[in-house]
Amino acid sequence: MQLFYEPLFDSTAKLIVVNPIESRHISKVLRKNIGDKVFITNGMGLLAEGLIKSNHPKKCEIEVLKIDEKKASKHHLHIAIAPTKANDRFEWFLEKATEIGIQEITPLLCEHSERRTIKLERYEKVLQAAMKQSLNAFLPKLNELTSFSDFITSEYNSTKLIAHCENDAKERLSKVVGDDNLVLIGPEGDFSRSEIDLAVSYGFNPISLSNSRLRTETAGIVACHTVNLIKSI
Repeated sequence: MQLFYEPLFDSTAKLIVVNPIESRHISKVLRKNIGDKVFITNGMGLLAEGLIKSNHPKKCEIEVLKIDEKKASKHHLHIAIAPTKANDRFEWFLEKATEIGIQEITPLLCEHSERRTIKLERYEKVLQAAMKQSLNAFLPKLNELTSFSDFITSEYNSTKLIAHCENDAKERLSKVVGDDNLVLIGPEGDFSRSEIDLAVSYGFNPISLSNSRLRTETAGIVACHTVNLIKSI
């Protein structure tokens, strides 16, 4: 089974017109023919099965056979994380987190951030590719790059957690996972002392992810895996 992504269809669709990028992949790269069966998701839980009616490289048309509505995860995981200096390492985090299961990602701009600009469109493509590769019908929400102070001072109805490397009292993440979790992951130089104190003052609880010091992208994956593992038990 190979999955394609077209966000503009709903559960009542009888014909799906596929966007130019995916249409080209269907007709030119995979050389699919009229009558071939394909599977398409809208990234919001719908999985359509259909037959190619037109394999135009800019506007494939899919005649819908059936549409299944997949159940969303019972828990919500939002990771706010500082993008790494090496772009490929952050893209690796985006890819693997999508495969494991994550609902929302916010790139954070911190005092010690090494990367202060991002290419959101590129990151969206990484998420889409990972969703399709893992046969997932849900595309994680990717937010704009947000300053630490702006993010911290917003309201969240979540279990609010901050992972850092200072020698403060901390709980293991596995002990405090809730149904709706917001986890902060800092840059390679960690959060500053003032950032940690600010987060705690706004109700974020310090957590530990490992006995060893982790790279930013590794910490993000450990948090993602831990939450999914605990909520699957």
